Amino acid sequence: MPIRLLLQNLLIIAFIVCGADSAHAQLEVELNRGTVKKIPLAVSDFHYDSQNVYTIGRGMGNVIRANLERTGLFEIPDKKAYIQDAASTAEQPRFAEWKALGVEGLVAGKVTELGDGRARVEFRLWDVYGQKQLTGMAYTTTKDNWRRIAHIISDTIYKRLTGEEGYFDSRVVYISEKGLPTARVKRLAIMDQDGANHQYLTDGSHLVLTPRFSPNMQTITYLSYYRNKPRVYIYDLNTGRQDVLGDFPGMTFAPRFSPDGRSVIMSLAKNGNTDIYVLDIASKKARKLTGQPSIETAPSYAPDGKQIVFESDRSGSQQLYVMDDDGSNARRITFEKGRYANPVWSPRGDLIAFTKMLQGKFYIGVIRPDGSGERLITSAYHVEGPSWSPNGRVLTYFKERPQGNNRIAKLYTIDLTGYNERLLETPVDGSDPAWSPINKQ
Repeated sequence: MPIRLLLQNLLIIAFIVCGADSAHAQLEVELNRGTVKKIPLAVSDFHYDSQNVYTIGRGMGNVIRANLERTGLFEIPDKKAYIQDAASTAEQPRFAEWKALGVEGLVAGKVTELGDGRARVEFRLWDVYGQKQLTGMAYTTTKDNWRRIAHIISDTIYKRLTGEEGYFDSRVVYISEKGLPTARVKRLAIMDQDGANHQYLTDGSHLVLTPRFSPNMQTITYLSYYRNKPRVYIYDLNTGRQDVLGDFPGMTFAPRFSPDGRSVIMSLAKNGNTDIYVLDIASKKARKLTGQPSIETAPSYAPDGKQIVFESDRSGSQQLYVMDDDGSNARRITFEKGRYANPVWSPRGDLIAFTKMLQGKFYIGVIRPDGSGERLITSAYHVEGPSWSPNGRVLTYFKERPQGNNRIAKLYTIDLTGYNERLLETPVDGSDPAWSPINKQ
């Protein structure tokens, strides 16, 4: 799939039904409970009317099944156990047969080849016990865009059954790593949230670190050591162009976009001190936000842009602070034992994720912006770099461990509750993941 996300590749053409007022009571996930009961849900292959859309018909069901199963919220039986075939299921499910399989929900659909070379994709979500359609949609798309349609359908199903926005139509940018620790080649790479459509954005000739998406998903900011000079860059996904974001006399690092995408906040090390600056992208004018004789870094905006969380050693150890967007009213929010780093504000605004180092071990945790409710989610020999899914329900991060003279670094995802940790497959090792916003084009 090309980097450019083309609106013309996708056309939602009709609601089929946006169904039942009273869904079967069990066919809903209560995400705020301590323990989540998985919904038994079947996802049929999509019926196809032509061999030219065979790949889409088979692929749609596989991608939707994988997306929903990875959430840990749905119990999806093997499709080999399905009795009714895809064609007749798409027309009218035989609910007694699906009920006998033990499922409460059913996803079915069909793919039709159109005369202009495009494809029409229809799907329906059924309540098996209530024998009612809960939702359905039809899309017209180019044939090479079918995976994105599968992600959009997954998001629709997820929202209908959980009440929350989905996160499947999103992407992850990260640092691809290969080689010995003394000669590690690091490349900027991007992929769909499920690991598909993987692409390398840089050739590995220069060290790259800490990539972050812009709110519109079309640019990425990151740190690069070009000719051994560390600078913050912006990468345009449409053109492949890379530009230095300001030519400062010191080292710039830890960049992140503001919520409106008009500026980048970062750290600047100069004259033995490290402070946080915000730079307007259009004018290239920078404004200093901190001025303590300490290391201030890793800034991250709240979703409304009014506050910034960052890490600082101004108290004598590495802790998290929150300040107003103009640099005023800084207050410390972490007071437990250990050192804190890599803070990132949730898209919901209710939590801040972080990395914690305590007694020789690393943790990923979350805390409220006022410093209350600290909770550690996962731990490992070395785990770092949390990034939120666009709906604030899932975190991605990386773990690394030694292996002889080398080291292994892999990407993972985990639910906010601390359950359902999953490996996110990459061609080689990976670190510094960053989740994109949801694609709204």
